[in-house]
Order: sequence, then C-alpha cells, then structure tokens
Amino acid sequence: MSNLQDELSRLGQIVLVFQGGGALGAYQVGVYQALHEAGIEPDWVVGTSIGAINASIIAGAPFAERMERLCDFWKRVETDKFMGVPLPNWFTSAARNMMAVTTGIPAFFQPRPSAFFSPHAPLGSDGAGYYSVAPLADTLKDLVDFDQINNGPMRLTVGAANVQTAEMTYFDSRDETIDARHILASGALPPAFPAVRIGKELYWDGGILSNTPVETVFDDPKRRSSVVFSVHLWNPHGPEPETIWQVMNRQKDLQYSSRAAAHIERQRQLHKLRHIIAELANEASATHPADNRLAELASYGCTTRMHVVRLLAPALDYEDHAKDIDFSPDGIAQRWQAGYRHTMATLEQAPWRGDFDPLEGFILHEACGGELVDQPLAAE
Repeated sequence: MSNLQDELSRLGQIVLVFQGGGALGAYQVGVYQALHEAGIEPDWVVGTSIGAINASIIAGAPFAERMERLCDFWKRVETDKFMGVPLPNWFTSAARNMMAVTTGIPAFFQPRPSAFFSPHAPLGSDGAGYYSVAPLADTLKDLVDFDQINNGPMRLTVGAANVQTAEMTYFDSRDETIDARHILASGALPPAFPAVRIGKELYWDGGILSNTPVETVFDDPKRRSSVVFSVHLWNPHGPEPETIWQVMNRQKDLQYSSRAAAHIERQRQLHKLRHIIAELANEASATHPADNRLAELASYGCTTRMHVVRLLAPALDYEDHAKDIDFSPDGIAQRWQAGYRHTMATLEQAPWRGDFDPLEGFILHEACGGELVDQPLAAE
C-alpha cells in the first residue's frame, strides 16, 4: 500500500466520481492515471454516461490492466480515420465533429438510417434514437470483465434516468448484478441514443436528471467516512458570453454541471446537523442514559466525515459547444494530459491534511487546473 493510499484510507473509504460529458471524459482518464501512479486504489467508483463507461472499465479490470484498457477504449473512439483511411492533418476539429455526427464512431455508435427518414417513423421504445450503440456493446464486451465488477473488491455504481417516472436510478454492484445494459442505459442520451430496457423499465442517460452522481455517495444509507474525488467536466464557473457561439457553450456548462454548488451547500448543512445531533445526544445521555426517546432522536446524528476533492476541468482555449463530441486525437490527448497534470498537482498539496472544525462533517477542497480555489480553514 502506498503512503498516500494508507493516509487516505485512515480518513475513510476512497471514492471516485465521474460526470457525464462525452469526449470530455478523456480528462477523467488523466485523473485516474495520476491516482493509479500514486498507488491510490478507489474502494468505490461512480459514474454517469461517459463517466459510467470509464468507471466500468476501471472496476472491471485487474489493477495492473486498468490503464491499458482505458487507453484501448479511447484509442478506439478517436475520429482519426474515414472508412479506414487516416484523416489528413489539415482536417479541422469542426470537420471531424461533423464526420462523427454523420458517419458515427466505429467502436461507439453508428447511424440508424430509418431514424433520419422521419421524426414520426415507428422505431419502437428500444430503438427510438438516431444512432445504434451496438458497437459500444461490443467494445464493452472486449474491455470490461463484468465478473470482476460483480465479484471483485471495487464497488461500481452507475446512474440512469427512468423514462416513465422521471426518477434517478442508481444501479449498484453492491445490491445487484451489473451487466452491459446498465452501462449502456447510463449513456443513452436522447434523441441520439435509444433508451435501454432493464426488466420492465426504460432508461435514458442519467445526465438528464443528475449529471454529477456524487449525491449517491452522500445519500448512501450505509454512510461511511469518505475521501471523494469528484471530477467535474462541465465547469460551473465561466465568463459572461458575448456571442451566440459563446452562449451555446456556456449553456451546456450550466446545464450539465447539475447545480453542483446547491447540492454541496445542502450536503454541508445536512452533515453539520448530523454532527450537532450526535454532539447534543452525547451531552444528554449523561443525564438520561436509559431514555429510549433520546436514543431514537440520537439515531439521526452521526460523526462520519466527507472530504470532497472537487476537480474542475478548465476549458481548453479552442473549445466550443461541440466539445463533447470532439473525439479528435489532439482533443483527447490534451484533456487526458490536463487531467493527469491537474490531479498530480492536487495530490502534492494533499488538501485533506489538517485539523478541521469537529462539527463539520462535509469538507470541500475545490481545485481548478491543479490550483486550490476553495479550501476550508483549519480549526483553531
């Protein structure tokens, strides 16, 4: 066990949380590579959409093979060839994106011609999408060992949206058997991809309801102290847009950042209240040791602590509203390298070290581009 792994494990379980974001998910691979090289082994990985794909590859492979399989996946989804012929260097990012939209990505999705004839074409509940993800199902079969997910030591959770009830559903390897359908459901973003049926229910991409699935960690009924590395691909902070192009880009950032600041503030309040309840219960039990009502009230408190290391991916200079379909080799490489570099810088700062207010059960360490931008004060 590495020194960092040992240090983090003393604080609680280690959790890695991935947002959805299409091609932006390459940043997550850089984050994981930095953790991997530092010897940090997550106990639990959580993801939505592309985050669910990356998470399933990590959980569904032996430790020594995880980076190789992640590399394999991202190499397969590069848009660097057309009908097997390498694209010339002058082929622009916009042109590559258009090619992906019109012809698909061989290892990921392919156009469904019947869907383009008419928006009223009867495709069926399981087929109503512009693209088929059969290629992705084959890719997952090659790269993800679902026996490892369901029987291995690492817990996997992926989020999906129930089409008929509008409720967020988290499929969890702790509670049920996970297979490729659950990963496909988590990434079934309409109208591009069709819903996925699991049992009697249809599911779409979890990002429709909650693109930042860290809530399932905070609301886990078997609450444990944790160090949570939450990777945000859509930056909630940004300048005022001045052009329609910038508006379209900023709109996506706001939509898919999932009101993260509000969720964080809610969790801070809840965890502080739980600590206060636990503190008051300890005080009261000294004079009312056999009070059953007091014991019932005390059960609402707890002293678990969440250290949340929130890694915000900064925008690249050339990015626009189509950044989530930029599977170009350069785009993937730049995001990957940025995720690695920023995470290494954050690990060197080890923001979880220090003495913090004992009443605080939720401690946020926010980093953007490897620089801490929101670090709580240590207790006096």
